[in-house]
Amino acid sequence: MPTSLLDTNILIFALRRNTTALDLLERLRQRDDATISVATRAEILAGMRPREETITLALLNSLRNLPVTDAIADLAGRLIYRLARTGVQLSFPDALIAATAITHDLAIITTNAVHFTPTGAKCEPWTPA
Repeated sequence: MPTSLLDTNILIFALRRNTTALDLLERLRQRDDATISVATRAEILAGMRPREETITLALLNSLRNLPVTDAIADLAGRLIYRLARTGVQLSFPDALIAATAITHDLAIITTNAVHFTPTGAKCEPWTPA
């Protein structure tokens, strides 16, 4: 059973061959906890160059991909609405990632905890070496 959800920025570091990110992914894989939202998958593919497709898809396919359900979509929309009323801008992908984490009771591993803290999602700040 997963306990964490990887944010997009962790995968970007891994694709750039950051050894700290690669070590993190390996530790998570060993305990069957390497999990992403399909929103993260879409963000990674949106920024991928054609020559990076093979390695990018290999990474994405090696992870557990959690789908966006109706409940997750509803919660994401509500998070965007609620936070906008307080002056906090939450991107659509970050709202989906936060809603996925909240729905599945997962901690988001991210370099940008400030993006997710206002949502109420649990965060596990991570710093690349």
